[in-house]
Amino acid sequence: MRRLLTGLLGALVLAGCSTGTSAVDVNNGGEFRFVAGTPAGEVLPPGERAGAPQFSGTLLGGGEFSSAELDGDVAVLNFWGSWCPPCRVETPQFQEVYADVRDRGVAFLGLNVKETSEQFATAFVASEGIEFPSLYDPRGEVALAFRDYPANAIPSTIVLDRQGRVAAVYTGEVAQEDLRAVLDMLLAEEG
Repeated sequence: MRRLLTGLLGALVLAGCSTGTSAVDVNNGGEFRFVAGTPAGEVLPPGERAGAPQFSGTLLGGGEFSSAELDGDVAVLNFWGSWCPPCRVETPQFQEVYADVRDRGVAFLGLNVKETSEQFATAFVASEGIEFPSLYDPRGEVALAFRDYPANAIPSTIVLDRQGRVAAVYTGEVAQEDLRAVLDMLLAEEG
């Protein structure tokens, strides 16, 4: 009976993560649970945007990073893990978008959370040819700083406007066309 329950739980977990519209909650004492995603995301009008929390950490491969480095740019913050199937789909697509917009005042930052080994995260980034930096945040401390948005589900993506305010929130896998549309909108804004 115990094996049957364990097998069913495992199947449910895998089914929830593989749909692309679900995400795993990492803000519940280290246990993972799947929550419904918001595939189209939520884009906030300028008057409803709040400032993003400040954060810092260590980059994969070494070096320190501070959120102050994002000041003045539109910024894409993607919370991911190499163990997350939707992350494996969207991360190479993020690289494509990044290659197209990095010279237009758009910064990308990956935030690797709940990873059992930095080696797994580094291998994933290398295998996918990801050129934008990622923080190594195995305890999810930066995700906790963004818990109001909610970055406590993996994958999650938060897009900041040039003033460092949260302009869009995606829980679950982000479609490339949705990300491009919000970036175009933010780049067109005065400021």
